[in-house]
Amino acid sequence: MADDALSGTFAALADPTRRAMLARLVEGEATVTELAAPHDISLPAISRHLKVLEHAGLISRGRDARWRPCRLEPAALADADAWMEPYRRFFGSRLARLDAQLRASASPTAKEQ
Repeated sequence: MADDALSGTFAALADPTRRAMLARLVEGEATVTELAAPHDISLPAISRHLKVLEHAGLISRGRDARWRPCRLEPAALADADAWMEPYRRFFGSRLARLDAQLRASASPTAKEQ
């Protein structure tokens, strides 16, 4: 994935309203009205959020008669996940070492010393 596309993905994910919309779309397709329901913002603001998500490749909007269902497009998230994998391994190994150190310091033999 190009760096600018990855930047677009992370910029889109930076907003809590957009993250909430993506969380809803994990459950399946939704209309704009359904995505707007839990948020106390105008429909034009919801539409702008959806355009950011669509531009980042995180969602797509179809046409089905009179409504335009939105659906999650996981490829952009998969690319972001792949970019984060080395950091996940780095922090995972550090946390495993910290856990081992904490367990060793809490063991009865460590307390007796």
